[in-house]
Amino acid sequence: MKYRILFFLVILVSAHTAKCQSTTGNIVIDELLGAYSPRNFSSLPVTDEQLEIILKCGIKAPSARNLQPWKFTVVRNVQTMKELIDNALPGNVLIIISGREADNGKTPDFDCGLATQNMFIAATSLGLGARIYGSPVGLANEMKQRLEIPEGYKAVIILRVGHIEKDIDAVSSATSRNPIDDMVNYLNK
Repeated sequence: MKYRILFFLVILVSAHTAKCQSTTGNIVIDELLGAYSPRNFSSLPVTDEQLEIILKCGIKAPSARNLQPWKFTVVRNVQTMKELIDNALPGNVLIIISGREADNGKTPDFDCGLATQNMFIAATSLGLGARIYGSPVGLANEMKQRLEIPEGYKAVIILRVGHIEKDIDAVSSATSRNPIDDMVNYLNK
């Protein structure tokens, strides 16, 4: 276990050092400030070790009353991936995050979003690309059965993970963010 944690930390620091985009001195903050949703995925395969780390990070996400209302479905079959996302490539991985059907005051969609964000950050910290597909993911019953999504659960989000082409400049290809002054109100009451 110690070696896996050390392995993860070495990869995290290596990925951060390779990016060198921000220099706040805080690895987590720099990772968040440098993250983006790439479109330039390659066919280099995601390893089982990388996938396991990403999934463990999803499982560690917070949830309302610690209900952990999610199930993760990992799709590596290219044909199935292409039925879900047109431009999926061999070597990519799709993680379908499914949540329990909502009932009285519980927040499975929000909780699934938190799990997705954890996995997104984990993937980018490992030097991989990650892209979130949502709004809503509605899958036909036949597809839900093929993907073995449990009864009483619905697909909420799809997370695509894969290596990215290194010849494309991530900074200029990423969509710009709105300025903080346009997004935040400060009340002095």
